[in-house]
Amino acid sequence: MGTVVDDAAAAEFHAFFERHYAELARLARLLTGEPDAADDLAADALLALWHRWGRVRAADHPVAYARGVVANLARTRIRSAVRERRRIALFWSHREERTENPDVAGVVDVQEALGRLPFRKRACVVLRHAFDLSEKDTALALGVSVGTVKSQTSKGMAELQRLLGPQGDPRRMRAAMAARGGESGGRNR
Repeated sequence: MGTVVDDAAAAEFHAFFERHYAELARLARLLTGEPDAADDLAADALLALWHRWGRVRAADHPVAYARGVVANLARTRIRSAVRERRRIALFWSHREERTENPDVAGVVDVQEALGRLPFRKRACVVLRHAFDLSEKDTALALGVSVGTVKSQTSKGMAELQRLLGPQGDPRRMRAAMAARGGESGGRNR
């Protein structure tokens, strides 16, 4: 009788995986700016969910929980990368290599500007504008209040507009975020 529950849980998890993997990989890509790491982060998040599947499947919003796991893994990855860059900087020169006139200017500019935002602002902007999540769903995914989502999204968008200058039109930014994130999978809800 226990295998029926186990088989049902496995089937349910498999369906959840199929439905949400591409979305979670896209979220990871937009949060980290690392296309190569996106699939790994999504897979790591889903593995963590599988280990807690009994609790996750009973939750009111399993997808919000999954997004929160991806966001936390992305935050950890970013912090590790920052620490590593600081260590490397101690041993190497501080020469900056910038690309003038990138091929896909709008997407590259928005991606770079997103990377300059603090994590919480970036996460709110990405979830609200690239994923079209409601303030409530964004708050659930990040484990913060709706007020925090409103404030961080507003501040993040203002900062992006400042960073991007005249081309920082919010519609253009949303289109560029959707185009950049869409490379790792389609939109799933």
